[in-house]
Amino acid sequence: MSSQEATCYTVVYEDSSEAPSTQDLRNALQKGSDEVKIDTLRKIIVLTINGNSQPQLLMPIIQYCLPSRNKQLKKLLHFYWEVCPKMILVQHPNEYIRGATLRFLQKISRDQELLEPLIPICRSCLEHRHSYVRKNAVFAIYSIFREYEHLVPDAPELIQTFLAAESDATCKRNAFVFLANCAMPKAVEYVAQVHDQIGNLDELLQMAIIDVIRLDCKNDSTHRARWIRCIFELLNASSHAVQYEAATTLTSLTQHTAAVKAAATTFINLVLKESDNNVKLIVLDRLDTLRSKHGHMFDNLIMDVLQVLSSADIEVRRKATSIALSMTSSRNVEDVVSFFKKQLQRTQDQDYEKAPEYRQLLIQSIHVCAVKFSEVAASVVHALMEFLGDSNNPSALDVVAFVREVVEKFPALRPSITEHLIRTLPEIRSGKVYRGILWILGEYVESADEIVDTLVEVRKVLGEIPILAAEQRLLDETGVEDEERKNGDDKKESSTIKPKVLADGTYATETAFSSTTSARLEAVKSANKPPLRALLLGGDFFTGSVLAAALTKLVLRYSDLSSDKKKANALRAEAMLIMTSTIRVGQSKFSSAPIDEDSSERILNCIQTLSELEVKPVVHDVFLSDTKAAYSRCTEKGGREERTRGCKQDVVQIDDLLTFRQFTKKATADVIDYDEDVGRATGAGEMHEDFISNLSRISQLTGFSDPIYAEAYVKVHGFDIMLDVLLVNQTSNTLQNLCLDFATLGDLKIVERPTVYTVAPNGFQSIKATIKVSSTETGVIFGSILWEGPDLSEQAVILSDIHVDIMDYIKPAYCTEAQFRNMWTEFEWENRVNVSTTMSGPREYLKHIMKSTNMSCLTPEGAMAGDSDFLSANMYARSLFGEDALANLSIERLETGTITGHVRIRSKTQGIALSLGDRITMGAKT
Repeated sequence: MSSQEATCYTVVYEDSSEAPSTQDLRNALQKGSDEVKIDTLRKIIVLTINGNSQPQLLMPIIQYCLPSRNKQLKKLLHFYWEVCPKMILVQHPNEYIRGATLRFLQKISRDQELLEPLIPICRSCLEHRHSYVRKNAVFAIYSIFREYEHLVPDAPELIQTFLAAESDATCKRNAFVFLANCAMPKAVEYVAQVHDQIGNLDELLQMAIIDVIRLDCKNDSTHRARWIRCIFELLNASSHAVQYEAATTLTSLTQHTAAVKAAATTFINLVLKESDNNVKLIVLDRLDTLRSKHGHMFDNLIMDVLQVLSSADIEVRRKATSIALSMTSSRNVEDVVSFFKKQLQRTQDQDYEKAPEYRQLLIQSIHVCAVKFSEVAASVVHALMEFLGDSNNPSALDVVAFVREVVEKFPALRPSITEHLIRTLPEIRSGKVYRGILWILGEYVESADEIVDTLVEVRKVLGEIPILAAEQRLLDETGVEDEERKNGDDKKESSTIKPKVLADGTYATETAFSSTTSARLEAVKSANKPPLRALLLGGDFFTGSVLAAALTKLVLRYSDLSSDKKKANALRAEAMLIMTSTIRVGQSKFSSAPIDEDSSERILNCIQTLSELEVKPVVHDVFLSDTKAAYSRCTEKGGREERTRGCKQDVVQIDDLLTFRQFTKKATADVIDYDEDVGRATGAGEMHEDFISNLSRISQLTGFSDPIYAEAYVKVHGFDIMLDVLLVNQTSNTLQNLCLDFATLGDLKIVERPTVYTVAPNGFQSIKATIKVSSTETGVIFGSILWEGPDLSEQAVILSDIHVDIMDYIKPAYCTEAQFRNMWTEFEWENRVNVSTTMSGPREYLKHIMKSTNMSCLTPEGAMAGDSDFLSANMYARSLFGEDALANLSIERLETGTITGHVRIRSKTQGIALSLGDRITMGAKT
């Protein structure tokens, strides 16, 4: 043994003049207070450390000190158990002390000199009357056998005999785990013996048996058929954990249709029976993975999956709906849509938890089914249009989007849909819903009679025209009534001055004005009005501009269809009257907000188009055909992109190796090695690092002139940061008690502190440290190196800071436009970064931002096609911790070639928004 590894002895000073006798110590423990017991126990510990053990006092300590609740006394007890001779504790009559000592032996299993005399006692503990001692004795022997097999050479046979005679469930499980790790053939033999009654075994033992079956089948076991029958039996176990593991293992052992369906049914039952929503989501993820591999086998289970919608959690419902939609086919789509319609009706009849969100989810699901399977579109479109007047605005908007897509893709349904929409106009209260419906009516009402009916209904929801004159008349009538009521009263508009005493005793004046004119105006504004008129008076002139465009399309189409010039001229005059009335009321005192310039200009363009009706300029084609054609192209492109996104193309090169699964040793495609599973789950299998990338992750912590040179290799692995620090002693002295001390800022947590080292002159030392990351915020790791010099003086070197790169935790993701808009409205943290760069073009800068921030572009490629000096795009990313990051890029290229603009970043937390902004700023500098 080298001098550095020599045994170190500790001697604690004791005053021999005050050495008490054993009887004095016993009396102090028995009759003294807590303070006396603390002092007595401290003396006993000192005596024991110095070699004067007191075995006679063990029972008095257990009897009089253990029941105490004094915290200081309990701490001293822990010290006493550490210094008390283990031989005495292992043979102690108290089963808790004996079992706890056996458990402690598992942690010191590398000290051969200490363990060797305890082997006979550990073997005898296997026959102890108490199960707590026996179960810890099994693991104590396991720890010793794993380190020093020659100390217990017959351990497998000993534990096998113990397992056969044992009755306690926990002891049997521990013994079986020993055999599984140290003597796999004996573990397999035991499973073969008990496979008939495997369903009646304890839950812990069943879980261990499943692990053994999985490992045995990995090695091409001859018992595969028997193991499959055992796993089938465990699918009906009482424990949910056993059922989950059994179903997962079954799909690894065989790909037979019956086995896959049995596993899927087990997963579905677990979701229905389990109360924990997190467990439900985990099981649903496993079910979704199974469905992606064996989709055709799940057709008959779709209604069972839909039963999961009975859960109250919206995330569980959303996940179950996603799985059900992926399982929908032409054979079961009618049953699925019928189920969705019943659930949709129940959200109206009953007070569901989170009913608006659930209703919106159902509407979106029906939308997907109807667009994908045209045969059910006619049966659901009219049912969904009943929700256009829903108070929940997002649900009504989803219905409008659904109707707009259906009316475009299925021309045969247009007459009935437009007729239903015309009848629904008086029930709508939302401006967004009105805009969608008015656009549909303007584009798809095609017959002359329907155009006339549409204009009549629009007049009803607008009220009396012109709006300004009608409102002014109503105001005048209200004034006349007030004058009649106040006839004979001399009080009109007045100004009254009263003295008022303030808190400090001084006088102040209070002036009260009463204006009958403003009161009448407010009364007119608050009067009950038709829905579309109320929106215009409320300042929603964007809806007014959409109304003008819809009226223009209807009048132009009627002029082409009808030969009745007089009727066409009357409709044109009426439409122009509505438009001019909208502009005038927007400029009056009756509107809550003045009309904006864009809406006013758009309405004036519509008026000009109708005034030049006979000329038939090119603008007519823009209104009647171009807008509809643009939406048709958008719908086709969106469906094509969705199909492309859903189809994962595997490119196979000419010289790639072909693998026939039937000819391989492993008869299944699933991975049944849990070590490989963990590697894949953490992304270790997808990491392709070369020497250059490793060099880029090295951070220099100290200078070359410091006594110790230090550098760290920072490796991000899942939710952990692994630091591999290399220390170089650049002095000719031995550095003793060298300690590397780290500290963190942000949501970082050090898992374990590095131990103390001794570094030889000009020697090297490698130290590893693990740091947990809990959120996507810029974290900082800092610290120092402490050691003792030649004269035992403490010396230190401060380390440079290590900044954690958040890009390792941000991955590109995808969301729909509606989800992006909802999150954009909901997120409160925004970081605006100004852009000024000399890059060649806006598209190149967009690609640069996407690369530097790991964000994906949500704006379709077709929307950015062409050579333009302006570019606006939405980007989205998601972190490993489930945090969403949104970004909007708005830039333009000036005549000088400089690109200017800004990037707006939004997130739910401040950290990720600031971090991404810093990343963009750093990218612009480079």
